[in-house]
Amino acid sequence: MRNLAKTLLLCALTACGGDDECTIDTTYDPPINAASFKAAVDNPLYPLVPGTRFVYMAGSERVDIEVLTTTRTILGITATEVHDVASVNGETIEDTIDWFAQDQAGNVWYLGEDTKELEGGQVVSTEGSWEAGVDGAKPGIIIPASPVLDQPYRQEYLACEAEDMGKVVSTNASVTVPVGAYTGCLETEDTTPLEPDVNEHKFYCPGVGLVLSIDTETGEREELIQRTP
Repeated sequence: MRNLAKTLLLCALTACGGDDECTIDTTYDPPINAASFKAAVDNPLYPLVPGTRFVYMAGSERVDIEVLTTTRTILGITATEVHDVASVNGETIEDTIDWFAQDQAGNVWYLGEDTKELEGGQVVSTEGSWEAGVDGAKPGIIIPASPVLDQPYRQEYLACEAEDMGKVVSTNASVTVPVGAYTGCLETEDTTPLEPDVNEHKFYCPGVGLVLSIDTETGEREELIQRTP
């Protein structure tokens, strides 16, 4: 998943190895019962239907996302795999497999990612990869089942490395992107304690999912420009 952890991991690791140390949250331990999860991710705000493709643009960067038919078992849960490829001027700069699952209540959980950064077609880093249940990593929620205004939640947790947080800003936002205009959208504010100055607002719209991300510092927009089928 393209989120704050992707762009901030290097800074986070540097900070953790320097004079400033991150605070480890020993209280975060979400109860995970594999039996309470369902096979499909069908929350209207984040439907992951195998075969669906999304294309986003942010300046010169293009992001192609495909919901795969393959799955991965994590913590006993059958997770949907999503393939995420970022490119600039046709050259791939990042290639990632993300893992998501939905519980019976409707919460969409993020269970990890296998990510590779590339330069000149060669893998130069796999930093940012993590899997729930491995080396202390814990899953987080991407979409709450019943979003509540100002509700904060962890989207992932690997101490000092992946600590993205979300907060509900609106449950009835309106947004316009190249593929259309949407109403009744969930707007979230995404932050991380590893880099307090970074802030993104994301918009998830019914029947589609993520349609827009805005960097509140630069104003840069990553917009959905195509969705198939």
